[in-house]
Amino acid sequence: MKTYFELFWIFFKIGTFTLGGGYAMVPLIQDEIVNKKKWIEKEEFINLLALAQSSPGALAINVAVFVGFKIKKYIGMFATVMGAVLPAFLIIWLLAALFKNFQNNPYVIKAFKAIRPMVVALIGGSVYTIGKQAKINKFTLIIVLVIAVLVSQFKFPPIMVIIVGAIAGNIWMMNRKGAK
Repeated sequence: MKTYFELFWIFFKIGTFTLGGGYAMVPLIQDEIVNKKKWIEKEEFINLLALAQSSPGALAINVAVFVGFKIKKYIGMFATVMGAVLPAFLIIWLLAALFKNFQNNPYVIKAFKAIRPMVVALIGGSVYTIGKQAKINKFTLIIVLVIAVLVSQFKFPPIMVIIVGAIAGNIWMMNRKGAK
């Protein structure tokens, strides 16, 4: 029972105090689950993260699903998802109730403008951490840059990137196994 509460509490804390969505949460989740609790190995966490990113839905929820299930099956998954979802639900509910009264307040407007660069920094830190752990080399860096340009400049559909990446990855792995 203690582990279920710990899973819930870890994701609840992260969900409460992390701005910027799923990518900003990743390093915090990794620190708690991999580094502090040692419930999952670093390499396995990267694999779970890749699976969460390629699954439909919000990254934070997908990570919560996969981590919770890995650690304590269905009840663990329920605990992590509830922990991840509940803070956002409560905060949005409260903000929606209060927003009409404060939406034109200059201090609120300035606060939201000040938060934007912090969110970008959190996401950038997450990208750096993931890239470092994914063992990015010159070849894979070229792939990352080409895909970033395709998606951002040429509006290449991200779902096609995932499909092509999955197919190419499987072909590459089959050829690699065949060569050994």
